Amino acid sequence: MFEIGLTYKDIDYLLYTHFHLDHIADLGPIIFASKYDLDPRIKELTVIGPQGIQEFYQKLLDLYGKQIQNLNYNIHIVDLTTKFTAPGWEVSFIKTQHTPESIGYRILERSGNPDCPASAVASAGKHKNDKVIVYSGDTEPFPELSEFAKGADILILECAFPMYMPYHLYPDVVGEIAQASGTKWLIISHLYPLCDEKDILTPIRKKFKGKLTIAHDLMQIEV
Repeated sequence: MFEIGLTYKDIDYLLYTHFHLDHIADLGPIIFASKYDLDPRIKELTVIGPQGIQEFYQKLLDLYGKQIQNLNYNIHIVDLTTKFTAPGWEVSFIKTQHTPESIGYRILERSGNPDCPASAVASAGKHKNDKVIVYSGDTEPFPELSEFAKGADILILECAFPMYMPYHLYPDVVGEIAQASGTKWLIISHLYPLCDEKDILTPIRKKFKGKLTIAHDLMQIEV
């Protein structure tokens, strides 16, 4: 985060999709860093996750004790069971097929124009100036995913392997899901090292005709 000009004090919201270590291991260290005596965090932090996130957080407290307790700010742990709304944006979710708790996210940023006429509302349920990012999290393909991503300005899909493997997406279906969603921009992420040895872009481009990007560390996205 320091390399892109952010610190542990700048984060307002953390969204987690499931409890596998490679997706949630940073929660404890972020809270621990925020207690740094010479530059402590003081503004609230909201942690959003699938059902069970509160229990997960409690187990972190039991494990690390005072190292992540007695904070100078309030931390809110949200078990996402319905749509979460914050000023200017909201997030909804879909159950995915990876672990029992796994979810994907649809983040909608409102245009801020309350006078926008009903005729400007697209079939995807957003005004024409709203912005939408959809993130699959880890999942096998399932029919509802492309519908959930309808009209997304950016669709972020995991593509862990260059071929079919259980519980994950792969290039052929990534292209199909993206094309069916009508997204303008597909970003693929969560690529395991095996993907570096294969051509994963050509199978995707055979199915998807929009903008295609491979995610990388420290990547920043402007919608």
